[in-house]
Amino acid sequence: MQGESNGHSGKRIFIIGGEASGDLHGSNLARALKQQSPGLELAGWGGDLMSAQGVRILKHYRELAFMGFIEVLMNIRTIMKNFRLCKDMITSFKPDAIVMIDYPGFNLRMAKWAFEQGIPVHYYISPQIWAWKENRVHDIRKYVTRMYVVLPFEKSFYAKHEYDVDFVGHPLLDVVSGFESHSRESFLSRHHLADKPILALIPGSRKQEIQVMMPLMLEAAERFPDYQIVLTAAPSQDISFYQSLIGRHQVKIISGDTYGVMKHASAGFVTSGTATLEAALFGLPQVVCYKGSAISYYIARKLIKVKYISLVNLIADREVVKELIQHHLNCNEMSDEMNKLLNDQNYRSTMLRSYEQLREQLGGQGASERTAKLMLKSICGV
Repeated sequence: MQGESNGHSGKRIFIIGGEASGDLHGSNLARALKQQSPGLELAGWGGDLMSAQGVRILKHYRELAFMGFIEVLMNIRTIMKNFRLCKDMITSFKPDAIVMIDYPGFNLRMAKWAFEQGIPVHYYISPQIWAWKENRVHDIRKYVTRMYVVLPFEKSFYAKHEYDVDFVGHPLLDVVSGFESHSRESFLSRHHLADKPILALIPGSRKQEIQVMMPLMLEAAERFPDYQIVLTAAPSQDISFYQSLIGRHQVKIISGDTYGVMKHASAGFVTSGTATLEAALFGLPQVVCYKGSAISYYIARKLIKVKYISLVNLIADREVVKELIQHHLNCNEMSDEMNKLLNDQNYRSTMLRSYEQLREQLGGQGASERTAKLMLKSICGV
């Protein structure tokens, strides 16, 4: 087998994916690592997707996700306990390398500790230090053995700081291309939906953001009675949590098929995050939504240096999708923007053409395989 003949047998890698996106990309990376080196032993923090690809999950990401400055402070004791637990698990596992996937607040601190223990750190999907906390680049240069970036402008950003990184392309291109699409009829039947157009609500994956975003999305969506409202549930949250927020609204909750919803919906309200890029790659016209606590938003405004919050606009370096942030995220502005997406054909077509250009910028398929090959060359020395 390839792994045996290349001398990879017996090597151990500890993977840290602290949220749903980390579990997704970690699972595809784990599959590629195993394909290229079947003898590898993989363990770490992640979720069900990583587990399905042979990673021994020692802690599930459901227990880890905290967002916003205030929320982090409120949960600081739990977070500090998690640091200690992760160090103990790594020490017990004795890995030849650690692979960290995004999740910077936790992973960069763990990278410093790993460096002090003499464990090589491979960082897959760079923290967005180009948006804020740019001084973190000094820690990355010191503590991270190799960085693998997925956004085209990140290589030049790091080069400015005299740090050579590998641009491997964006893994979502593989995820989207590998999605087994059902026909519209099959999709509607499987989820017991009516044969009418779909308006998608994608309120995020963390409990705090869902509690803020979901009621606003529901209120705005109800202004479009010709559409059935479909809400995507994050795998990290119980359906009962969403049901508690629905109230009087008529909405269908779908869990485990967000990509199917993106594929077949006419348009959607999407909470800022990875989902904005996923929606673009599936061709879903969208309104990007974000609203945080007043204090968190004030601090973020002081610290964040980029013009946009959505990955779609950041990669394009222009406004492709409308971003409604903080006080602009209200029912009137949300419904006005959605009305343009649904009823102004020129507006809608312009967004869809920009999505095609976005695909070309992202480097082509094969990100997981390229990353695995580079990692194994560095970790195993062959």
